[in-house]
Amino acid sequence: MGMTITEKILAAHSGRDEVYAGEFVTAKVDLVFANELSGIVTLRVLREWEGFERVFDPEKVVFVFDHFTPNKDISTAMIVKELKAELDQYGITYYESGRNGIEHVLLPELGLIAPGDLILGGDSHSCTHGALGAFATGVGSTDIAAAMALGETWLKVPTTLKLVYRGQPPKWVGGKDLILHTLGKISVSGALYQAMEFSGEAIDALTVFDRLTMANMAIEGGGKAGIFAADEKTLEFLADKGGREGVVYHSDPDAEFSDVIEFDVSDLEPQVAFPYLPENARSVSEASDVKIDQVVIGFCTNGSLHDLRQAAKVLEGRKIHPSTRAVVIPGSQNVYKQALKEGLIATFIEADCAVSTPTCGPCIGGHMGVLAAGEKCLSTSNRNFVGRMGHTESEIYLANPAVAAATAVAGHIVSPEEVV
Repeated sequence: MGMTITEKILAAHSGRDEVYAGEFVTAKVDLVFANELSGIVTLRVLREWEGFERVFDPEKVVFVFDHFTPNKDISTAMIVKELKAELDQYGITYYESGRNGIEHVLLPELGLIAPGDLILGGDSHSCTHGALGAFATGVGSTDIAAAMALGETWLKVPTTLKLVYRGQPPKWVGGKDLILHTLGKISVSGALYQAMEFSGEAIDALTVFDRLTMANMAIEGGGKAGIFAADEKTLEFLADKGGREGVVYHSDPDAEFSDVIEFDVSDLEPQVAFPYLPENARSVSEASDVKIDQVVIGFCTNGSLHDLRQAAKVLEGRKIHPSTRAVVIPGSQNVYKQALKEGLIATFIEADCAVSTPTCGPCIGGHMGVLAAGEKCLSTSNRNFVGRMGHTESEIYLANPAVAAATAVAGHIVSPEEVV
């Protein structure tokens, strides 16, 4: 019997010719990373580990300070101080404010992810990196500590849910819309502990950045991982970043999938997820009566240069609605710098947006855009749970960057077609 992409990667990292869904394996890891929020627990575990002095490979362990940085208060400042005091001692590379980015944007940008890799992250959206043909998943801080020390992890081989997208995505429809539409069909538990394998001619037409968005939100379907077969676009992206070629895997024709679900996206409208679950996806035309107090564009889900260009196309020469505030958060310092060179930052500022340094910030209700009771926000982030971005009586709607920009201009949820 043939194997899926996921099974081939886990077999290669377990020193075996084949593995299949349901088996438990011990596998070597290619990269382990954490942020300051999950990493402080990891560091304390390592500190108590008798005999631990160094990580297994300093080139394969990374910390990224992104969740509450620049430090939002005294407690987070103390966490970052505690981390920095010991990371050098353990031979761990770290990136903080001014040199960083949101981890899921920064790591591919640094060329640290390659096809065929096994990646562990101390954050649920670590599945983002499956867009580059890797098996990437988020685990708890203790498992991260063990992987940093030993260079390996154990896990159950997941089943694979194959998702096939037919047709060509219409204008203003991208990866965010495809994944929201998918969640609307399968629910937030429809891929529980499965690898979501994305394929089809619509996927081939997407940019690598759109694929990163889709893989990022595999966890919102309960997925253990989101994965794409690497293609020429992937390899060109990696070459541009100075990354490794890695090993490109494809699922065998006779591989066993838990299910195969097909979508025709030829006539798909931009999607909007209503509170309080990402699965509550509707077409943007069904959401036009919703008045919005705040729009946020960016984050790990849609904070790439490609995403900012989409938003700037809509905002060019326009102003945001006087009753709406808009915050733009580039995914990394490099994205910020390139957006500045291209004039995108000027476009945002001239439209009356607030532009932030890269941070998770308001996505997790931390800072830089926390919501008050009764406020409604349209965000390009990945989650819209109760209280996710602030008060438990606020509401969060999810959409792509173009819809977000159009909404900022109109003051209510609207399709870009109605603004541009």
